[in-house]
Amino acid sequence: MVRHRLLATTVLAAAMLIPAAAMAGKADDTLVYASDSEPENVSPYHNNLREGVILSRHAWDTLIYSDPADGKYKPYLATSWTWTDPKTLDLELRQGVKFHNGDSLTADDVVFTFNYVQTPAAKVVTKQNVDWIKSAEKLGDYKVRIHLKEPFPAALEYLSGPTPIYPARYFQQVGLEGFSKAPIGSGPYKITAVNTGKGVRLERFDGYFADSPIPKPKIAKLEFRVMPDSESRVAALMTGAIDWTWRVPHDQAMAMKSAPGLSVLSAESMRIGYIGFDSRGTSSAEAPFKDLRVRQAVAMAIDRKSLVDNLVGGGSNVMHAACFPSQTGCDPNAVTKYEYNPKKAKELLAEAGYPQGFKTEIQAYRERDYAEAIMGYLKAVGIDARLNFLKYAAMRENLRGGTVPMVFNTWGSFSVNDASASTGVYFKGGDDDTAKDPEVIKTLTEADATVEPEARKAMYRTALKRISDQLYWLPLFSYSTDYVFTDKLTFQAYPDELPRFYLSSWK
Repeated sequence: MVRHRLLATTVLAAAMLIPAAAMAGKADDTLVYASDSEPENVSPYHNNLREGVILSRHAWDTLIYSDPADGKYKPYLATSWTWTDPKTLDLELRQGVKFHNGDSLTADDVVFTFNYVQTPAAKVVTKQNVDWIKSAEKLGDYKVRIHLKEPFPAALEYLSGPTPIYPARYFQQVGLEGFSKAPIGSGPYKITAVNTGKGVRLERFDGYFADSPIPKPKIAKLEFRVMPDSESRVAALMTGAIDWTWRVPHDQAMAMKSAPGLSVLSAESMRIGYIGFDSRGTSSAEAPFKDLRVRQAVAMAIDRKSLVDNLVGGGSNVMHAACFPSQTGCDPNAVTKYEYNPKKAKELLAEAGYPQGFKTEIQAYRERDYAEAIMGYLKAVGIDARLNFLKYAAMRENLRGGTVPMVFNTWGSFSVNDASASTGVYFKGGDDDTAKDPEVIKTLTEADATVEPEARKAMYRTALKRISDQLYWLPLFSYSTDYVFTDKLTFQAYPDELPRFYLSSWK
């Protein structure tokens, strides 16, 4: 491909721009990793970008640990937990845990965190992660009680993921703005610098508690760099300016397998790429996607199998349901499946009153080449889509404001292995629900609170089928993430799309 032929030229050009002092690697015990996106706020509850999730897992701890090897829950900040009834969870906290500023972690910090994130002032970005919590109560210096609004069988899964514990005294002292600039956690690494537009620096926390299920990191420092351009990231890797990157275009990654000094790893992740529609007609007076036949035409216009085989590559698979198959409650066989049929797509557009097609906008925030390939399929059936490529936070606000006719978006479920982490965010009536279907909202609300496993799964199947029948989402594919890194680094990928650098080491 052309990209292959240009790669060497790009690398040489970039190498001329990289100062010697910027070189990364084993010599100064700093693992420099680069990604294309930057969270708008490093505070874990105040962004929902994957880069923010990664920072959260390195700089903050949660009450419960989910072992990536087998998915079993293990003691973490909590040493034990007991359900006193379906809506009450008691946890014993570990003693001797320190935050990065030296403060001791106690029940006050847990109670403050969970009560704070329930307040409107907290402005939590993904409310689904915490809105199952009614309140937290202190039972002793190292014992807390979590009151649930309703029974929520996935509670332990959420307590092992997107619910880190904040230092109460420090957060109240500096506020959210101060915390975003100088964050404090209790994780294996501490954040030492936040440079907006450039990245984040972290150092190993030598005061990390010895009994953690996470071992003391072997690498002393991490540095996250924001590098939006894929070619620049690859060039920086090949010239030694960075040690690790991902989201490398698949063809490029395959071409780099023969490059000296590099390792290439491809792995399917829980992330789903999808097209979302303005099904309620809030984006414009014309609002073509309000018509189900137009949404069906889009579904039949796109050859998803070809996208998987020729663009995404690796372990990617065509997706049909608005969830990832491994998530509890996700049944891909329960939904309507739309096959590639451009002839039928044109017929549906004509039936809907668009025999000559129409013009529209599609918004996206990553993988411009994926978006452009989708636009090519749409163009072939008469839908002329103009790409509006934005930063994620800006695109998210447009979606929440109802001004986006069509979006190419992705969702990684915060690596929570439960269908509620996808359906609950996008179809349960919250900020990110553009469909606001009362039937779906009712079914998902009941499903989330149903304790009996089979009944819960049946409710999710019902909701997922209606979502697919109405085409509120067109799931496209699972992401196959291509990681490229220096061969001096040991690195293991996991399906939850969480690079665990605290488990890495230099060879």
